[in-house]
Amino acid sequence: MKRKNKILIIGNQGYVGSVLVKFLKKKNTSVYGLDSGIFSKILIDKNPDKLLSKQLRIDIKKINTSLLNKFETIIYLAAISNDPMGNKFHNLTLETNYNLCLKIAKMAKKQGVRKFIFASSCSVYGSVGKKSRKENDKLDPKTIYAKTKIWSEKKLKNISSKNFKVFCLRFATACGYSPRIRLDLVLNDFITSAIVNKNITLLSDGKAWRPLISVDNMSRIISYFTFKSLISLEKNFYIINCGTNSWNFRIISLAKKVSSLIKKTPVIIGNANENDKRSYKVNFNYLKKLAPDLKLDENIDKLILQMYNKIKKVKIDRNFRQSKFIRLVILEKYLKKYGN
Repeated sequence: MKRKNKILIIGNQGYVGSVLVKFLKKKNTSVYGLDSGIFSKILIDKNPDKLLSKQLRIDIKKINTSLLNKFETIIYLAAISNDPMGNKFHNLTLETNYNLCLKIAKMAKKQGVRKFIFASSCSVYGSVGKKSRKENDKLDPKTIYAKTKIWSEKKLKNISSKNFKVFCLRFATACGYSPRIRLDLVLNDFITSAIVNKNITLLSDGKAWRPLISVDNMSRIISYFTFKSLISLEKNFYIINCGTNSWNFRIISLAKKVSSLIKKTPVIIGNANENDKRSYKVNFNYLKKLAPDLKLDENIDKLILQMYNKIKKVKIDRNFRQSKFIRLVILEKYLKKYGN
C-alpha cells in the first residue's frame, strides 16, 4: 500500500495539533487526524480540522493494527497534558501517556510505519539548578506527567530500528495562540490575567526557571522531523530538547515582561515563601546541530502582543481559571459524564 507522505496525528484536536496541521499541509501530503474529541468544541477561530484529508473520531484505546497500515509517519500528541490533570487522574495519565503510547507504537512498527514522533517534555529535568540541561544529563521528574514521558522514551528506544525511526521531542513549556486555546499555561495565564483581572498574580516567589516554546515553533519542529529524509538519519532513536536558548526565563521575569508590554499591569507575588519545586533551564544546541536550516521565531515580545490582541477579542470571564479554556475543567466534566 502506498504510504509515502501520509501522516497521522494522534491527538490532533488539542492545543498543539490544532496548529500543527497547517504546517504539515504540503503538496502531495495527506494528513489525517485521530482524536476522541474531548476538546474538539473549544474553538475560538476557524476549524483547523477542515485542512485534514480525514478526521477520525476514535478513542485511542480502540485503535486497531489495521488502522495504522497506510501511514509513513505517526505523530503522538495524545496526553494528559499537565501536572494538575496528572495529579488528579494518575491512572488515566499512566494509561494515555505511557501504556497506550507504547501499544500504538508497537502496532505501528508491525504495520510498517517508518517514523514515530513522540511529544515528550522538558519537565523531565525537574529541579536541577541554574545549569542548562542537555539531553544526556540527569533527570529529576517531580510529577507523574514527567515520569510517564521518561518511561515512554525508554521503551520507545527499545523498539526503534532501522525501519522504525523514533523521535522523542522534549518540548519546553508551550505558549502562544491556537484555535483551541489553553489558558492553563504560564505565559498564556499571565496574558489573560492582565486582560481580564488587570493584574498578574504569581502563586510562588517566581524565582523558578522555565524554558518556553511557542506552539508555532513546536509545529515547525515536528514538521521538520516529519519531512526529514529517512536516508539522512544516522540513528534509529533520537531524544531532542526542543526550544531556543534565549527563551529560558525566571517566572518573575516573564511576569514583568508581560506587565511592561500590557499597560504596565501590576505583578502580585501571591506567596513569597512558596517555591516552585519545578525549576530548570534547558540547552537546545543539539536541535541546532540536527536542524541547522530550521528557522524558529525567537521574538517573545511579538508573541505576547499577538496573544494579547487575540485574547482580548474573546469573551473570557474574570474567573477564567474555572472556564472551558482550562483542560482540567473540561476533562473533569467529560469523565463525570462518560467515565474513563
